[in-house]
Amino acid sequence: MTRATARGPYTSTVATTISDPLVGTLVDGRYEVVSRIARGGMATVYLAVDRRLDRNVALKVMHAHLAEGVEGAEFVSRFRREARAAARLTHPGLVAVHDQGFDGEVSYLTMEFVPGTNLRRRLRTEQTLTLGDTLALLEEVLEALAAAHRVGLVHRDVKPENVLLTEEGRVKLTDFGLARAVTEVTATATGTVLGTVAYLSPEVITSGQGDTRADVYAVGVLAYEMLLGRHPHRGSTPIQVAYQHVNADAEPPSRSVWWMPVEVDELVCALLARDPDDRPRDATAALHLVRQTRAALSPADLERRVDPPAVETGAGAADGAVAGATGTTPEVPPAETDDAATTVFAAGVVAGAARATDAALDTPPGADGAPLDAIPTAAFSTVPATTRAYDVHRDLGVPPAPTPPRRRRHPVRWTLLVVLVLALAVGGWTWWQGYGPGAYTAVPTNIVGVSQADAEAALTAVGLESAVTTAFDDDVPRGDVVSVDPGEGEKAHKDGPVDLTVSRGIEKITVPDGVVGSGEDKAVSALERAGFDVPTPTSAYSDTVPKGTVVSVTPKEGSTVPHTTHAKVVVSQGPAPVDVPQVTGSTEDVATQTLADFGLKVSATEKNDDTIPAGTVMSQSPTDGTAAHRGDTVEIVVSKGPEMVDVPDVTGESTKDARKKLQDAGFKVKVSKFAGGFFDRVRFQSPGGKSQAPKGSTVTLTVF
Repeated sequence: MTRATARGPYTSTVATTISDPLVGTLVDGRYEVVSRIARGGMATVYLAVDRRLDRNVALKVMHAHLAEGVEGAEFVSRFRREARAAARLTHPGLVAVHDQGFDGEVSYLTMEFVPGTNLRRRLRTEQTLTLGDTLALLEEVLEALAAAHRVGLVHRDVKPENVLLTEEGRVKLTDFGLARAVTEVTATATGTVLGTVAYLSPEVITSGQGDTRADVYAVGVLAYEMLLGRHPHRGSTPIQVAYQHVNADAEPPSRSVWWMPVEVDELVCALLARDPDDRPRDATAALHLVRQTRAALSPADLERRVDPPAVETGAGAADGAVAGATGTTPEVPPAETDDAATTVFAAGVVAGAARATDAALDTPPGADGAPLDAIPTAAFSTVPATTRAYDVHRDLGVPPAPTPPRRRRHPVRWTLLVVLVLALAVGGWTWWQGYGPGAYTAVPTNIVGVSQADAEAALTAVGLESAVTTAFDDDVPRGDVVSVDPGEGEKAHKDGPVDLTVSRGIEKITVPDGVVGSGEDKAVSALERAGFDVPTPTSAYSDTVPKGTVVSVTPKEGSTVPHTTHAKVVVSQGPAPVDVPQVTGSTEDVATQTLADFGLKVSATEKNDDTIPAGTVMSQSPTDGTAAHRGDTVEIVVSKGPEMVDVPDVTGESTKDARKKLQDAGFKVKVSKFAGGFFDRVRFQSPGGKSQAPKGSTVTLTVF
């Protein structure tokens, strides 16, 4: 490497240059290092200028200590192999890899430089995102992951730091394949796993192995974090977080946010399933699930957003901060306390420790940032809410205040009378409010058929609480109230909630796979089990599908439709019937085409015939007019013409001998005598000897 001077706007600060010797150098005679962008547990990323192509690039340099020893050589080999594999990926959502090489002891990659920010910084600013923004970001991340999954690459380090957000608002996923190389080498790299433990799937934690479903799990953690501003599993140390991943299911978001749609719960829980077999098989399947969820939500739902979490000041603040390990708490009201000032003090110290814990989880070892510190025991020390006055005065050396003079006692009878009146009043008021008419209020009318929010507002206005359940309904739109119990206008106890049943819209069911190609009874049974009403199947002829087998089903297999949709099944009757046409007397080509037009196959044989021209069909089986089916075979016999035989050479022989020899060979003989045939010898013959002629044809002899 040679020292270079940073040009133009790419100038580094003195502090960076001093702390990082690579800044200002020229790597591999081509890449001028301008400044350091980030440092992680495996490599450092720099902004560099490609002098050859005059463009900005991101230069990723592997830490030198990872390349030491035999295992280091294997790591470098995998580093380069993964880089080549990532370079084969071309997708607008993936950071492109331009080059890979080494300069002395420096092993490096050059990648596309993406100006902008990343998802971690956006979350630190906004804390939570709307449902629409969350699902849109998930779609872009999964589209990029799907491109890699299709060629067999697994990211293994999906986290907000690796989700880049361009200035145009697009998502680009970076660091593809490098996490896989780290986890496949020695235990010295395990610190990187702990550094991103909040996004590791249970199978990676327990076995160190993971496939595309491990990336799906990490995307589920991203979704949880974007929705609620916190991780699904929390603890004060990375080991505690890892234990939660392996042994506890993630809570549905609706446990913390009452209005969260059930479709979002189902999506997040599917992505965060502990058993890999319960998750979508890869990013493509997860992307389909995200798009289904987005389509099921209303525009109003997509605009909703969880209130950004804040540090609590109630009695539960300290516990909440420690359990969260992220400095965030769910949307629940703080508990009341009799000693608010003391609790505020304790929560301040503990919440600070919780923020340190979060920083440790998000910062890989070797990166800038403080390590996780233990929470001071003194943070939990509290002063009693009340302290006896004489103790305080004794400690301060001040005599206690004089006791005020005791008042004169009232007569006992007046005391008893007052107590009795008060008891009757309290008892009457308690009965009235708890069991009498005052304990009940009328359920408002006109809340069935309105939105859930409007119904809850109407109940709140008359002092009633609500308990919401959801159910499918064919007629009531999604999100509107289907029924209320007690009914409208009926009396409801103030202490008991009014049960609201809210519509999930019309129920949708999916056409099962394997219907086409199965038998009629099996297909109908499968569709009915899936919830479809199946009319009597219709039939159709088919040249390829066996009789009794399902040719088609409408809607198509795998499609999701309202449960009121009828599933129409078409069953094969086998090949259609046809009458065999006459092809006898036709040429072989014409006969073959004629039979093919009727859907019939042809089996042809040849036979000599003295009377029928060669290439002409002599006979067929079955004969014309016979009933058959498309696909049946018709056998035809095609004439080869007369049989050709060798002509004997009879030149020089007597007429008698020549005639006999030719007749024995199957020929007719014609004799032409010259000069009366005085010598009776065959001088010429036509056709000549040793040639071939049709059997039964005439041979002419010239005799003299």
